[in-house]
Amino acid sequence: MKKLVVVVAFVMVASPALAISRYNSLTISCQAARAAIHNEGAVILRYPSKRMPGTTLFDRYIRNSNYCDANKYAEWTTIPTKDNPRCRVLNCQNIDNLDGMFIIPYYSL
Repeated sequence: MKKLVVVVAFVMVASPALAISRYNSLTISCQAARAAIHNEGAVILRYPSKRMPGTTLFDRYIRNSNYCDANKYAEWTTIPTKDNPRCRVLNCQNIDNLDGMFIIPYYSL
């Protein structure tokens, strides 16, 4: 039993962390941001707030609804990038935002 615990502990320490990548959206192009989302499935993008100077905004942006929780779906939004102030990407939204629609839209990047 002790050997099993040691083996499990070793495997957990040796396995790579499945951390989500983080990017500053103003340092990359819209195409690069969309490519990172598509290739990795989900990334965190950071950018400065326009309404509150000195504040950094961030969110998790995803390839499609498969990367959202069961009570959420993928919806289009925009982020500022180096070459496009309104780069279209997807992020997770609550199903409650659909206002009674019967069909949940399925968008993919």
